[in-house]
Amino acid sequence: MEIHLIRHTAVDNPDNLCYGFAEMPLKQSYDEDFKSLDLDHDFDLVISSPSQRCCLMAEHFKFNYKTDERIREMNFGNWELKKWTEIPEQEINPWYKDFVSIKTPEGENLLEMQARVLNFWSELIKTQNIDKILIITHAGVIRLVIQSILQFPLENMFNIRIDYGKKGIVKLEGEVFSIHTINV
Repeated sequence: MEIHLIRHTAVDNPDNLCYGFAEMPLKQSYDEDFKSLDLDHDFDLVISSPSQRCCLMAEHFKFNYKTDERIREMNFGNWELKKWTEIPEQEINPWYKDFVSIKTPEGENLLEMQARVLNFWSELIKTQNIDKILIITHAGVIRLVIQSILQFPLENMFNIRIDYGKKGIVKLEGEVFSIHTINV
């Protein structure tokens, strides 16, 4: 099984707003960004995050796709669409110190996000008779998949850069995973 994981293209966020679950528009140049993507069209299965910034890519390439809530970006709860600099220090400082286990107000922590992403992942890899899959999603989701394969500490996941509009390829042969590319 070959699984392609692609991050949506760049968003239009000049005010540096916190976003995850919230809808954030793609840059106006997204059509040009899509043209620069190197995507095959011979996928047996295409799954997208339900976020519009991901679905637009699936629609642009005319993929027959389905969406799955479990591969959305982190839910930042009450912080969604607030400027990072306007989030109260008494809320954000503890989260900065332990974003793995501290929840954002009315949102989730990284452990909760990991649980839903890995639930999706474990279900996906059990899929029978499918050789090539495309997942259109977010940087956090891709990092969590890589973390689950390489088994490094969650607090180190931001050491992996996942660029906008770039993909990684994971192969599963028998029960052995291999990461073939990142950011291509």
